Amino acid sequence: MTEEVGRLAYRDELGRAISGQQAAAQNILTAAAFGRIRIAVAFVSVTRLHLRSRRFFVPFAMYTFRSALQARRSGGFRGGRIGNDRQGGNWTMTSWNSEADMRSFRNAGIHAAAMRKLLDWCDEASFAHYVSDDGELPSADAAYQRLGAGKTSKVNHPSPAHAAGRAVSDGMPRFGLSLRPKERR
Repeated sequence: MTEEVGRLAYRDELGRAISGQQAAAQNILTAAAFGRIRIAVAFVSVTRLHLRSRRFFVPFAMYTFRSALQARRSGGFRGGRIGNDRQGGNWTMTSWNSEADMRSFRNAGIHAAAMRKLLDWCDEASFAHYVSDDGELPSADAAYQRLGAGKTSKVNHPSPAHAAGRAVSDGMPRFGLSLRPKERR
């Protein structure tokens, strides 16, 4: 009998603890909704594209610049970085409030137009998406590791490495340009 009473007491205590955690989580979400606190969790996207010919560099650079401007103005954009690697790969890292915010950016405007061109311009394309608990962009090493475990995208003229399913080159990315969200007025 005392064993059963002990189990009931434990279950009641566990139920109160769970209720307390749920209430705390609800308070955090309510505060975040009203802008009183910032939730650190972020959706991160890491990409790498390799152009199959130098003749595509100028239009690619123009699309990259315009896509960066689009990202800065997009809802849910937290920040990003653009870089390259020694093998000529072009890297991006972006941080978003949610996957839906990233997809909204990706599938609209100049970025959507650029993605259609990249099927023919690139011989390698890969991406990795994940949720970051700290809300920060990864280091170059972490981005390389994440993308190494990522997926390849469809290209019409795959390189041998791409055809073999390789998502990254031998060289580590070097990030130079940082992107910040555009201030809302």
